[in-house]
Amino acid sequence: MSRTPRTTRVLNAVLALSARGYRDPARSWAKAVAQVEKKAGIQDRPFADDLGRILEGAAEIPRLSPLGWFLIFNEVQGKYTNRLRVNRALSEHPQIADEPITAPVFVCGLPRTATTLAHRVLAESPDHRGPRTWELQHTALHDPRTARKVIRQLEQALSLIELVAPGLQEKHPTYIDRPEESVLFFAHGPHWPLQRGPMPSYSAWLAGYEVRAEYEYLKLGLQVLQHGREHKRWVLKYPGHLGDMGTIKQVFPDATFVWTHRDPVTVIGSFASLLETLHMMVQHEVDPEAIGRAALDHLVTQVERGLEMRMSLPPSSIVDVPYHKLSADPFVEVPRLYSAIGATWTTRDQERLAEVVAKPKGTPSHRYDLSRYMDRAEVEARFASYNRMLDNLDLRDATPAVEL
Repeated sequence: MSRTPRTTRVLNAVLALSARGYRDPARSWAKAVAQVEKKAGIQDRPFADDLGRILEGAAEIPRLSPLGWFLIFNEVQGKYTNRLRVNRALSEHPQIADEPITAPVFVCGLPRTATTLAHRVLAESPDHRGPRTWELQHTALHDPRTARKVIRQLEQALSLIELVAPGLQEKHPTYIDRPEESVLFFAHGPHWPLQRGPMPSYSAWLAGYEVRAEYEYLKLGLQVLQHGREHKRWVLKYPGHLGDMGTIKQVFPDATFVWTHRDPVTVIGSFASLLETLHMMVQHEVDPEAIGRAALDHLVTQVERGLEMRMSLPPSSIVDVPYHKLSADPFVEVPRLYSAIGATWTTRDQERLAEVVAKPKGTPSHRYDLSRYMDRAEVEARFASYNRMLDNLDLRDATPAVEL
């Protein structure tokens, strides 16, 4: 077992009396829904009811802490607030629904395979746009004054997260005013139990949930963010897009996928370490072996679904990016990536690339031990079919020139 940091234990003690909503999640959520709807002046009760499923599942997390309940509850409440914000924008400006989302790019692949770097270098183009962290959490029409206020508030919240999750920024750097993963906008998905702990009732409900609803909602969010502004090509990123490529093509028929590749053995320990840090935010104690099992099962499922779906997608819609080649010479590989997705590589892009790929000074390396979470031989066996494809296409790691 791994214990939570001291700062988190102190906050758990402070919140012990006030964060008791997990004892009756339905009642707690009903109160919150009424408050959100009163402030917004509108409602979306089916959406609210589905969000309540998350809280029912959260109450089942073993060793759930008061801080954990507080963080999860506030995140779910924020998602309902944002949904009503999107709905209001659409009701006041119906033409938003006609905004074309043309040829979006979805960066996907196993976590820790430079999906973030690929996202950043593509989103940096003046012709492209990646949704920023604050936009995914506060999705509204362009208003610079509101944007500055929201950014300040979210930066303060991020500072709190850094206190209760030391090392999280090293493992997954987050910046409020930079492009971030699409999952921040999603209401539902396997990320909830994966990042917080077992949620049996929610996982059972999610098994019958139509994931297309998340991508239709994502499209609405992009249309809101685009309305009244210069049209640019959207570049989105989330490792979980890998298992949803077929659904994404239904909602975004002209989408292109950038699939980053790396030997799973070299990345899954890092991913499990990240999950352990996230679990420590919401649980009194965490179980590294249980985290390892959940991480391995999830990633194997995602890769297997991705391999199955790529057989039915046009080859031109998938661009494979090997980690070791990108790390060896980004000044060669990134222009090739631009060309492969039909984008224009400019002198400005070339000049800014060094800044984009550079890690902030003083950034420590993320250290982890695979054996803390799982057996190496099991990882190799579970990913055997994927590794065969990597070998056949010369996508498996050579020795990376630098850790990205």
